[in-house]
Amino acid sequence: MRNLLLILTLIIAAIGAVSCESPRSGNAAKNTPEIKKGVTPIADPEIAVIEMENSAAYGTIKIELYSNIAPKMVERFKELALEGVYDGTTFHRINGSVIQGGDPLSKDNDPANDGTGKSNKPNVPAEFSDIPYDTGIVGAARGQDNNSANSQFFVTLKREQGFDNRYTIFGKVIEGMNNVRTIAGVQPKEGERPVEPIRIRSVRIVPR
Repeated sequence: MRNLLLILTLIIAAIGAVSCESPRSGNAAKNTPEIKKGVTPIADPEIAVIEMENSAAYGTIKIELYSNIAPKMVERFKELALEGVYDGTTFHRINGSVIQGGDPLSKDNDPANDGTGKSNKPNVPAEFSDIPYDTGIVGAARGQDNNSANSQFFVTLKREQGFDNRYTIFGKVIEGMNNVRTIAGVQPKEGERPVEPIRIRSVRIVPR
């Protein structure tokens, strides 16, 4: 009888342990970002105009913004642009896939910290969509956490299928893609960072 009671106790405990796992599994699933599917991007009535410090070499880049796809990231980008946070930052990361900028730390004289910074505002949650990462798409850079986008952004130089559904898309270059390619070809570099800073003079939000 004692052995039977012991066996029953162990069975009940095991059932209880299994039932306690279910809520955690459910929460983990909820933490996976939803992917907005089948939504056509609609350009905002305002665009972003990036003026480069060396305008003779790098010109201007104009970006349309998609609030219907990524409202939180578009709001953040506009907010930081209007506050002048992007003014004086650099495109600190350049490779065969992207040019990336928007790090406030790239304004200082320590190139070693470029790419590690963000604004003083909270991170922006993921706003993933099934829009393909074609040439000229503007995405939100992030860390390993899907919800860690903040101020940094990148522009794709070509179709990047591996980026699909993994990074928030919030805009696209509509003018100045030739300037993006000029920036992408800058030499010399230390790793992915240009030795001579490729600096943004200003990012303005203006009517389309």
